[in-house]
Amino acid sequence: MSESKHFTVDIGEAPVYPSSEKPVSKRNWISDNARERASTFISDWTPFGLVSSYFVFSTCLYMYCTERLIAIFWFIYMCTNFYIAGATVLEAFMSVTPCREARKVVTEAEEKGWLFPTANDQLPVLDLLIVAYLPNEQDIIMDRALYALEQIDYPRDKIRINILYNTPKAIEPLETKLHALAEKYSHARVIKVPNSTSKADNLNYFFTLDTGSDLIAIYDCDHYPHPNAPRWAAERFMADKEVDIVQGRCIIFNSDETFLTSMIAVEFDKIYAVSHPGRATMWGFGLFCGSNGYWRTSLLRDLKMDGSMLTEDIDSALRAFSRGSKTVHDLNVTSYELAPTTFPAFWKQRLRWAQGWAQASMKHVKMVYNKPMEPLHDGYNRDFTARFGVLSLLLIREASYYLVTQYTCLVISFIIVKFPKSGEELWKLVYFQYPVSQWLFIISVICLIATLWITNQVKSEFVSRKMIILFSVLYPFYLILAATIGLYGHARQIVKYSSWNPTARK
Repeated sequence: MSESKHFTVDIGEAPVYPSSEKPVSKRNWISDNARERASTFISDWTPFGLVSSYFVFSTCLYMYCTERLIAIFWFIYMCTNFYIAGATVLEAFMSVTPCREARKVVTEAEEKGWLFPTANDQLPVLDLLIVAYLPNEQDIIMDRALYALEQIDYPRDKIRINILYNTPKAIEPLETKLHALAEKYSHARVIKVPNSTSKADNLNYFFTLDTGSDLIAIYDCDHYPHPNAPRWAAERFMADKEVDIVQGRCIIFNSDETFLTSMIAVEFDKIYAVSHPGRATMWGFGLFCGSNGYWRTSLLRDLKMDGSMLTEDIDSALRAFSRGSKTVHDLNVTSYELAPTTFPAFWKQRLRWAQGWAQASMKHVKMVYNKPMEPLHDGYNRDFTARFGVLSLLLIREASYYLVTQYTCLVISFIIVKFPKSGEELWKLVYFQYPVSQWLFIISVICLIATLWITNQVKSEFVSRKMIILFSVLYPFYLILAATIGLYGHARQIVKYSSWNPTARK
């Protein structure tokens, strides 16, 4: 460490000085308040109106299309579904290799009595950041801080556990207890970030501090990092000097709380254990996903976080990739987190993600054709595979929301115009309107089964086979829901919706 003294930082509230302006009359205040509420109402509900109109208009349009035109649309949408299923299963098969390598590394370490390759005194200095917004996470922050301070297995002279938090109002006695941690634990640092309104503000403030670290790990407040996660990540950096970012696997541990959390747990296993490592292998680049990610300090301090982006983590990951950073997904760097337990909380979280992805996609899709700016590594040049991967991730993925929902509207129009009288008629109506549909549908189902079979092989200890089966049955509805959320995110971006809705944690 560059300094042996441990400290807490509490800047406190900025002083309020008397205003020299004339007081606002009660009538004007009521008028301004009414305008603000009206503006907020319009901003909140305009996206709903846009998405609802989209579904109604599209369904009505198909009701008046000719049979020949319907056949063309049907073929396009079935081909699209086939592409999505095919790309997904390819990612799944590509994930098999990194999964095997991760297991092999664990087996070798176990055989050596958990003796890691790098000696303790040679490990990089690590700043582990726990980022919190107290009003929403006041019930869990002390628990997570104590867990990180006491359970993480990393030499204490090589790690600092930094609790970064912001709050619009003082919360006592919690804040006093938090700051007292630095007196009890030599490797603790507690920072109340002044004038912060977001996670990006918290992080950017920390980046201005000279802590002397080699690596920075970022965790959301609801996470329990595996005790060995920082060590596994450090070993990846030590083994390959060109690695700039290590993204770990996030696992949902409250899967048995509600049906919703069980489905999210399966989704996270599919994303973090299958899709992310598979995509990194197939397209040649990985991504930092917001939490349980480790960065080289120099790179992260240089890039910082863009507070204007709703998903500043994805934006920072894409900015890093635009400069040729090497990001690896390590399945041994695991962390356990909470899933939203109610649908409204899930809906708010996913809408924020969807709009953030839309922002990031519009900003960074130019990587498909432009040249890398200020590459981090000599000789780096974005090849065709990586460019097509960017196209698939940013453009085709965003466009797929329209294709999936258009297919849904087409089916709804069939049901309205040709209402089925039996389950068999409904089955034929939805899937087998035209002969080519049979093959495309069957192949898509095989791809889905293969993807979920691979997911079952790497499922976490909190996911059961029954959960995976239920997720498989509901997968078509999951795709429609995800596509609708994606459209909603686009609608919010059109109206410049900018409210930040943090997820409540208990």
